[in-house]
Amino acid sequence: MTGRRIERVNQLLREELARLVLEELKDPRVAGVAFTRVETSSDLSHARISVRTLPGDVPVEEAIEGLDRASGFIRRRLGRELRFRKAPELHFVSDTSLEHARRIDELLDEAFGRDPDEAD
Repeated sequence: MTGRRIERVNQLLREELARLVLEELKDPRVAGVAFTRVETSSDLSHARISVRTLPGDVPVEEAIEGLDRASGFIRRRLGRELRFRKAPELHFVSDTSLEHARRIDELLDEAFGRDPDEAD
């Protein structure tokens, strides 16, 4: 499958996941989740979905538990709404991109001898 088509599928999955959580899931653990990235395998059999929650909301691990518990329902709805022959198996993971970016900033500050508390 071409890269452009996979990107479109990833975007459609992310949008539909957000809609499903907002409108159809009743589990309070998943109420404040954001889907930051969807990576689908080339044969569309698996989708890795990065999840983030807002600070002060439910911990991301609990949100992932709620999503995992509802994954059968979510898969059926995705297959029906997006007209997939077979909806991909969903793998929810914590999005660590903010922590990764923060660590890179710390390393750069250290390398250039900047005070991390000093304003730019």
